[in-house]
Amino acid sequence: MTQLTILSGKGGTGKTSFTAALARLAPRVLVADADVDAPNLHLLLRGGREREAAREFAGGLDVTVDEGSCNGCGECVRVCRFGAVETDGDGTARIDPFACEGCGFCARVCPAGAITTARRIAGTIHVSDTEVGPLVHARLRVAEENSGKLVAEVRRLAAELARAENRGLILVDGPPGVGCPAISSLSGTDAVLIVTEPTPAGIADLERVADLAAHFGVPAAVVLNKAGLWPPAEDDVERVCEARGLPFLGRVPYDTAFHEAARAGRTVVDRGSPALVGRLVALWEDVQAFAGAAAEGR
Repeated sequence: MTQLTILSGKGGTGKTSFTAALARLAPRVLVADADVDAPNLHLLLRGGREREAAREFAGGLDVTVDEGSCNGCGECVRVCRFGAVETDGDGTARIDPFACEGCGFCARVCPAGAITTARRIAGTIHVSDTEVGPLVHARLRVAEENSGKLVAEVRRLAAELARAENRGLILVDGPPGVGCPAISSLSGTDAVLIVTEPTPAGIADLERVADLAAHFGVPAAVVLNKAGLWPPAEDDVERVCEARGLPFLGRVPYDTAFHEAARAGRTVVDRGSPALVGRLVALWEDVQAFAGAAAEGR
Protein backbone atom coordinates (compact mmCIF):
# COMPACT_ATOMS: atom_id res chain seq x y z
CA MET A 1 0.00 0.00 0.00
CA THR A 2 1.38 3.39 -1.05
CA GLN A 3 0.55 6.68 0.66
CA LEU A 4 0.97 9.84 -1.43
CA THR A 5 0.39 13.24 0.20
CA ILE A 6 -0.33 16.20 -2.06
CA LEU A 7 0.73 19.60 -0.70
CA SER A 8 0.96 23.12 -2.05
CA GLY A 9 2.43 25.42 0.59
CA LYS A 10 -0.24 28.02 -0.20
CA GLY A 11 -3.91 28.03 -0.98
CA GLY A 12 -5.22 28.57 -4.50
CA THR A 13 -2.74 26.51 -6.49
CA GLY A 14 -5.42 24.01 -7.52
CA LYS A 15 -4.15 21.24 -5.25
CA THR A 16 -7.59 19.87 -4.36
CA SER A 17 -8.78 19.91 -7.97
CA PHE A 18 -5.61 18.08 -9.00
CA THR A 19 -6.05 15.56 -6.17
CA ALA A 20 -9.62 14.90 -7.29
CA ALA A 21 -8.43 14.37 -10.87
CA LEU A 22 -5.81 11.83 -9.77
CA ALA A 23 -8.37 10.05 -7.62
CA ARG A 24 -10.64 9.78 -10.66
CA LEU A 25 -7.84 8.12 -12.64
CA ALA A 26 -6.38 5.83 -9.96
CA PRO A 27 -7.68 2.26 -9.53
CA ARG A 28 -8.41 0.83 -6.08
CA VAL A 29 -7.80 4.20 -4.41
CA LEU A 30 -8.79 5.50 -1.00
CA VAL A 31 -8.85 9.26 -0.54
CA ALA A 32 -8.24 11.21 2.65
CA ASP A 33 -8.96 14.93 3.03
CA ALA A 34 -6.42 16.22 5.54
CA ASP A 35 -7.46 19.85 5.20
CA VAL A 36 -9.66 19.57 8.28
CA ASP A 37 -10.02 23.35 8.73
CA ALA A 38 -11.66 23.72 5.30
CA PRO A 39 -12.48 20.29 3.81
CA ASN A 40 -13.99 20.42 0.33
CA LEU A 41 -12.66 17.40 -1.58
CA HIS A 42 -16.03 15.70 -1.11
CA LEU A 43 -17.62 18.43 -3.23
CA LEU A 44 -15.71 17.20 -6.30
CA LEU A 45 -15.98 13.45 -5.72
CA ARG A 46 -19.74 13.16 -5.48
CA GLY A 47 -19.75 11.89 -1.95
CA GLY A 48 -22.72 9.65 -1.27
CA ARG A 49 -24.04 8.39 2.02
CA GLU A 50 -21.80 8.12 5.03
CA ARG A 51 -20.94 4.55 5.96
CA GLU A 52 -21.31 5.06 9.70
CA ALA A 53 -22.17 7.66 12.28
CA ALA A 54 -19.63 10.45 12.57
CA ARG A 55 -16.86 9.79 15.09
CA GLU A 56 -16.35 12.52 17.66
CA PHE A 57 -12.87 13.98 17.99
CA ALA A 58 -11.82 15.25 21.41
CA GLY A 59 -9.29 17.99 20.87
CA GLY A 60 -8.44 18.47 24.53
CA LEU A 61 -9.96 19.04 27.94
CA ASP A 62 -12.11 21.80 29.37
CA VAL A 63 -10.80 22.61 32.85
CA THR A 64 -12.94 24.14 35.59
CA VAL A 65 -12.37 25.10 39.23
CA ASP A 66 -14.92 24.67 42.02
CA GLU A 67 -14.06 27.85 43.87
CA GLY A 68 -15.87 26.69 46.99
CA SER A 69 -13.59 23.64 47.27
CA CYS A 70 -10.30 25.37 46.41
CA ASN A 71 -8.03 25.73 49.46
CA GLY A 72 -5.59 28.10 47.79
CA CYS A 73 -2.59 25.78 48.10
CA GLY A 74 -1.10 26.95 44.79
CA GLU A 75 -0.10 23.50 43.50
CA CYS A 76 -1.94 24.09 40.24
CA VAL A 77 -0.10 27.36 39.70
CA ARG A 78 3.23 25.65 40.34
CA VAL A 79 2.78 22.85 37.80
CA CYS A 80 1.09 24.73 34.95
CA ARG A 81 3.67 25.21 32.20
CA PHE A 82 1.42 27.55 30.24
CA GLY A 83 0.70 30.15 32.92
CA ALA A 84 -2.99 29.42 32.56
CA VAL A 85 -3.80 29.27 36.29
CA GLU A 86 -4.31 32.54 38.10
CA THR A 87 -5.24 33.26 41.70
CA ASP A 88 -7.34 36.01 43.26
CA GLY A 89 -6.72 37.80 46.55
CA ASP A 90 -7.50 34.82 48.81
CA GLY A 91 -5.54 32.35 46.69
CA THR A 92 -8.53 30.80 44.89
CA ALA A 93 -7.48 29.38 41.52
CA ARG A 94 -8.99 30.50 38.25
CA ILE A 95 -8.34 29.09 34.77
CA ASP A 96 -7.55 31.38 31.84
CA PRO A 97 -9.31 29.50 28.98
CA PHE A 98 -7.24 31.27 26.32
CA ALA A 99 -3.93 30.18 27.85
CA CYS A 100 -5.02 26.69 28.95
CA GLU A 101 -3.80 23.84 26.73
CA GLY A 102 -6.13 21.30 28.34
CA CYS A 103 -3.42 18.92 29.57
CA GLY A 104 -5.27 18.29 32.87
CA PHE A 105 -2.12 18.19 35.03
CA CYS A 106 -3.54 20.76 37.44
CA ALA A 107 -6.50 18.46 38.15
CA ARG A 108 -4.16 15.55 38.88
CA VAL A 109 -2.16 17.44 41.50
CA CYS A 110 -5.04 19.29 43.19
CA PRO A 111 -5.21 17.85 46.76
CA ALA A 112 -8.72 19.22 47.33
CA GLY A 113 -10.21 17.78 44.14
CA ALA A 114 -11.40 21.26 43.25
CA ILE A 115 -10.30 21.06 39.62
CA THR A 116 -12.17 18.86 37.17
CA THR A 117 -11.83 18.16 33.45
CA ALA A 118 -14.24 17.23 30.69
CA ARG A 119 -13.58 16.11 27.10
CA ARG A 120 -13.96 18.95 24.60
CA ILE A 121 -15.40 17.77 21.30
CA ALA A 122 -13.45 19.75 18.70
CA GLY A 123 -14.67 18.07 15.52
CA THR A 124 -15.95 14.97 13.79
CA ILE A 125 -14.47 12.32 11.49
CA HIS A 126 -16.47 10.89 8.58
CA VAL A 127 -16.19 7.99 6.13
CA SER A 128 -18.16 8.45 2.91
CA ASP A 129 -18.58 6.45 -0.27
CA THR A 130 -17.77 8.37 -3.45
CA GLU A 131 -17.60 7.59 -7.16
CA VAL A 132 -13.88 6.82 -6.86
CA GLY A 133 -13.95 4.88 -3.58
CA PRO A 134 -13.98 5.58 0.15
CA LEU A 135 -13.26 9.08 1.39
CA VAL A 136 -12.10 9.77 4.95
CA HIS A 137 -12.58 13.40 5.94
CA ALA A 138 -13.14 15.50 9.02
CA ARG A 139 -14.65 18.76 10.17
CA LEU A 140 -12.93 20.82 12.81
CA ARG A 141 -15.32 23.07 14.70
CA VAL A 142 -14.98 26.82 14.39
CA ALA A 143 -12.05 28.30 16.38
CA GLU A 144 -10.93 24.90 17.63
CA GLU A 145 -7.29 23.83 17.81
CA ASN A 146 -5.42 20.51 17.59
CA SER A 147 -6.03 20.25 13.85
CA GLY A 148 -2.70 18.42 13.55
CA LYS A 149 -3.96 15.70 15.87
CA LEU A 150 -7.20 15.48 13.90
CA VAL A 151 -5.21 15.09 10.66
CA ALA A 152 -3.31 12.22 12.28
CA GLU A 153 -6.61 10.54 13.16
CA VAL A 154 -7.87 10.94 9.59
CA ARG A 155 -4.71 9.32 8.22
CA ARG A 156 -4.80 6.53 10.80
CA LEU A 157 -8.39 5.65 9.91
CA ALA A 158 -7.62 5.87 6.18
CA ALA A 159 -4.73 3.42 6.51
CA GLU A 160 -6.85 1.04 8.59
CA LEU A 161 -9.65 1.11 6.02
CA ALA A 162 -7.26 0.75 3.07
CA ARG A 163 -5.74 -2.39 4.58
CA ALA A 164 -9.17 -3.86 5.30
CA GLU A 165 -10.36 -3.25 1.72
CA ASN A 166 -7.06 -4.04 0.00
CA ARG A 167 -6.72 -0.57 -1.49
CA GLY A 168 -3.32 -0.16 -3.12
CA LEU A 169 -3.12 3.64 -2.89
CA ILE A 170 -4.04 6.30 -0.36
CA LEU A 171 -4.21 9.82 -1.79
CA VAL A 172 -4.00 12.45 0.95
CA ASP A 173 -5.16 15.95 0.09
CA GLY A 174 -3.02 17.93 2.51
CA PRO A 175 -3.67 21.37 3.99
CA PRO A 176 -1.93 24.52 2.75
CA GLY A 177 1.05 25.92 4.61
CA VAL A 178 3.90 24.26 6.48
CA GLY A 179 2.50 24.25 10.01
CA CYS A 180 1.36 21.45 12.30
CA PRO A 181 -1.48 20.17 10.05
CA ALA A 182 0.86 19.95 7.03
CA ILE A 183 3.51 18.20 9.11
CA SER A 184 0.92 15.73 10.35
CA SER A 185 -0.23 15.05 6.78
CA LEU A 186 3.23 14.14 5.46
CA SER A 187 5.10 12.56 8.37
CA GLY A 188 5.31 8.83 7.72
CA THR A 189 3.90 9.04 4.20
CA ASP A 190 5.72 7.39 1.30
CA ALA A 191 5.97 10.40 -1.00
CA VAL A 192 4.94 14.03 -1.38
CA LEU A 193 3.66 15.64 -4.55
CA ILE A 194 3.98 19.43 -4.49
CA VAL A 195 1.50 21.32 -6.65
CA THR A 196 2.71 24.84 -7.40
CA GLU A 197 1.81 27.73 -9.68
CA PRO A 198 3.89 30.15 -11.80
CA THR A 199 3.88 33.08 -9.36
CA PRO A 200 6.48 34.44 -6.91
CA ALA A 201 4.36 33.28 -3.97
CA GLY A 202 3.92 29.85 -5.51
CA ILE A 203 7.67 29.44 -5.98
CA ALA A 204 8.48 30.67 -2.46
CA ASP A 205 6.01 28.25 -0.91
CA LEU A 206 7.23 25.43 -3.16
CA GLU A 207 10.63 25.84 -1.53
CA ARG A 208 9.13 25.89 1.96
CA VAL A 209 7.27 22.61 1.37
CA ALA A 210 10.38 21.10 -0.20
CA ASP A 211 12.32 22.03 2.95
CA LEU A 212 9.61 20.42 5.08
CA ALA A 213 9.65 17.18 3.09
CA ALA A 214 13.45 17.07 3.22
CA HIS A 215 13.41 17.59 6.98
CA PHE A 216 11.25 14.50 7.42
CA GLY A 217 13.10 12.51 4.77
CA VAL A 218 10.08 12.12 2.49
CA PRO A 219 10.77 12.00 -1.28
CA ALA A 220 9.10 14.90 -3.09
CA ALA A 221 8.27 15.72 -6.69
CA VAL A 222 6.68 18.77 -8.32
CA VAL A 223 3.81 19.44 -10.71
CA LEU A 224 3.27 22.94 -12.11
CA ASN A 225 -0.39 23.91 -12.38
CA LYS A 226 -1.81 26.88 -14.32
CA ALA A 227 0.94 26.69 -16.92
CA GLY A 228 0.75 29.45 -19.52
CA LEU A 229 -0.15 32.29 -17.16
CA TRP A 230 3.43 33.57 -16.79
CA PRO A 231 6.08 31.61 -18.72
CA PRO A 232 9.14 33.29 -17.08
CA ALA A 233 8.02 32.01 -13.67
CA GLU A 234 7.57 28.52 -15.12
CA ASP A 235 11.25 28.48 -15.99
CA ASP A 236 12.02 29.59 -12.43
CA VAL A 237 10.06 26.63 -11.07
CA GLU A 238 12.11 24.22 -13.15
CA ARG A 239 15.35 25.89 -12.02
CA VAL A 240 14.33 25.50 -8.37
CA CYS A 241 13.56 21.83 -8.94
CA GLU A 242 16.87 21.25 -10.69
CA ALA A 243 18.83 23.02 -7.95
CA ARG A 244 17.13 20.98 -5.24
CA GLY A 245 17.14 17.66 -7.07
CA LEU A 246 13.34 17.50 -7.14
CA PRO A 247 11.77 15.49 -9.98
CA PHE A 248 9.72 17.86 -12.16
CA LEU A 249 6.88 15.70 -13.41
CA GLY A 250 5.26 18.17 -15.77
CA ARG A 251 2.86 21.03 -16.35
CA VAL A 252 -0.92 21.30 -16.29
CA PRO A 253 -2.14 24.13 -18.52
CA TYR A 254 -4.40 26.83 -17.15
CA ASP A 255 -7.89 25.87 -18.27
CA THR A 256 -11.32 27.18 -17.32
CA ALA A 257 -12.50 23.55 -17.29
CA PHE A 258 -11.20 23.37 -13.71
CA HIS A 259 -13.59 26.12 -12.65
CA GLU A 260 -16.49 24.69 -14.63
CA ALA A 261 -15.95 21.27 -13.10
CA ALA A 262 -15.78 22.72 -9.59
CA ARG A 263 -19.05 24.60 -10.11
CA ALA A 264 -20.68 21.37 -11.27
CA GLY A 265 -19.27 19.36 -8.37
CA ARG A 266 -17.22 17.15 -10.69
CA THR A 267 -13.56 16.45 -11.39
CA VAL A 268 -11.86 18.03 -14.38
CA VAL A 269 -11.41 14.52 -15.80
CA ASP A 270 -15.20 14.44 -16.21
CA ARG A 271 -15.49 17.92 -17.75
CA GLY A 272 -12.18 18.67 -19.47
CA SER A 273 -11.32 18.52 -23.15
CA PRO A 274 -9.74 15.35 -24.56
CA ALA A 275 -6.39 17.16 -24.77
CA LEU A 276 -6.51 18.23 -21.11
CA VAL A 277 -7.66 14.81 -19.91
CA GLY A 278 -4.92 13.17 -21.97
CA ARG A 279 -2.37 15.42 -20.31
CA LEU A 280 -3.69 14.47 -16.87
CA VAL A 281 -3.57 10.76 -17.75
CA ALA A 282 0.08 11.08 -18.79
CA LEU A 283 0.87 12.98 -15.60
CA TRP A 284 -0.89 10.36 -13.51
CA GLU A 285 1.35 7.68 -15.01
CA ASP A 286 4.42 9.70 -14.01
CA VAL A 287 3.03 10.39 -10.53
CA GLN A 288 2.21 6.71 -10.05
CA ALA A 289 5.73 5.69 -11.09
CA PHE A 290 7.31 8.26 -8.75
CA ALA A 291 5.16 7.27 -5.76
CA GLY A 292 5.70 3.56 -6.36
CA ALA A 293 9.48 3.97 -6.56
CA ALA A 294 9.49 6.12 -3.43
CA ALA A 295 7.45 3.53 -1.52
CA GLU A 296 9.80 0.73 -2.56
CA GLY A 297 12.81 2.76 -1.44
CA ARG A 298 11.52 3.45 2.07
